[in-house]
Amino acid sequence: MGSIRPRVWTRPLRKLSPTTSYGYRVIHFAAHVLHMPLDPWQQWLVIHLGELLADGRPRFRQVLVLVARQNGKTHLCTVLALFWMFVERWPMIFGTSTNLEQAAEPWEKACEVAEETPALAARLPRNAIRKANGQQVLRTTDRSRYKIGAVNEKGGRGKSIDRLIGDELRTHHSYVGYNASYNAMNARPNGQAVFITNAGDDKSVVLNDIYAGALTYVTSGAGDERLGLFEYSAPPGCALDDVHALAAANPNLGNRLDWDTVLGTARRLMLPDAKPEAVAGFRTEVLCQRVKNMDSAIDPAGWEAGRVEGDLSGLRGRLALVADVSPDLRHATLVAGGVMPDGRVRVEPVKAWSGLTAVADLQRDLPGLVALVKPQAFGWLPGGPAAAAAAGLKDRKYKGARAWPPRGVTVVEIAGEVTAVCMGLAAEVDARMVVHAGDPLLTDHVLGAEKLWREDRWRFARSGEGHCDAAYGVAGVVHLARTLPPPLGAPRFVRAGKSSGQTRGARGTGR
Repeated sequence: MGSIRPRVWTRPLRKLSPTTSYGYRVIHFAAHVLHMPLDPWQQWLVIHLGELLADGRPRFRQVLVLVARQNGKTHLCTVLALFWMFVERWPMIFGTSTNLEQAAEPWEKACEVAEETPALAARLPRNAIRKANGQQVLRTTDRSRYKIGAVNEKGGRGKSIDRLIGDELRTHHSYVGYNASYNAMNARPNGQAVFITNAGDDKSVVLNDIYAGALTYVTSGAGDERLGLFEYSAPPGCALDDVHALAAANPNLGNRLDWDTVLGTARRLMLPDAKPEAVAGFRTEVLCQRVKNMDSAIDPAGWEAGRVEGDLSGLRGRLALVADVSPDLRHATLVAGGVMPDGRVRVEPVKAWSGLTAVADLQRDLPGLVALVKPQAFGWLPGGPAAAAAAGLKDRKYKGARAWPPRGVTVVEIAGEVTAVCMGLAAEVDARMVVHAGDPLLTDHVLGAEKLWREDRWRFARSGEGHCDAAYGVAGVVHLARTLPPPLGAPRFVRAGKSSGQTRGARGTGR
């Protein structure tokens, strides 16, 4: 059976009972008034999210509930909204979601139940339900209202909200909608916001920030004690078909959710030809695990398969170096790589720079690092932000270097199609032809890179926080290592993919 108790949760301040939690009344209301009993996990949850302080206010001003899809979130939201309207009689209950259609699902269910339940219907005035698009509202004779809105700068503004239901917080990619609705509770000392969602990715900035704060309190006791976390999720690193992990994320398994429904999909996605985006979707929606992004440019399984202890010391004299810079010019990375005797390319970072002076620091350190590594070729992608650091790279007096480039080093503009270089790295990783030692910086940038589509081709991008310049560095160095010319005794200046002598004995030229 699915787990009734969440894997991670905020402990109560005192023993919970009908006098210290309004959740017991929610359970009674659902079963004996609505005749829509809550499932066991929902009962456990409302008891804990309904915890009261000694002065009668809700212990939690914000509640974050993480649970996999199809476990009864809509039913829970409907019951809570009706309880707050007809039992506690709060003046304003407000529901939000990604768009009005999604926000309307629990609202429409609440309207239907209110009309069909005699005890509730008796307290509905004439024209209790207004369904005009953008003005959906359910009213009672006690002057309680349940309204809904989409996640935008208008949602909740101009209102004083007593109870807020936020569905799919994972879709909030900025604070615009959250600020508009949550701050409308500021003048309500008894206000409470309940956010119910499954896990998201790096773009889910509001969810990720609230979760981080709630987890800090759970693990250390520091921070906001009025921020509650109830996380039904699989533990990190679990197999897709781990039954204990699936039970932890899906509390209704064995009850309203069939095991073969989720296990069949899990086993199919464990096959070698499964698409990374499909696996990412399963992890977020069924295992309720955060992923870096939903449209990963690089297959995480392929990247992990390339983790092999070792370094580039055995490839001295056959190395390539590539530098790249983030679009905000706050991060830069220098990556080295070389083709191994078995045909695979090993990559590793040489140095990274961050902060306001990242580009200047790269320019300052670059001559010395190139002289130290002594690669066959040093390159950069001239069509991107690295151009800011590349000024003067073709000048023999680059940044005051005594001798630029060092003897035996070819300076290369990787002037081919950037999308081809990025897509080429994805193909190399899929083929298990890229080897690395598991450096955290490379892994974060490579697995955090998304596909930025340009018609039928794509390049790397990064949504939310973080950078992907190291991913471009890896892609560039794999491309350059595959296209290195034979070692020469004197420096040359070429454009990658433009010199026929450069492609001698190379693989993958022009990708």
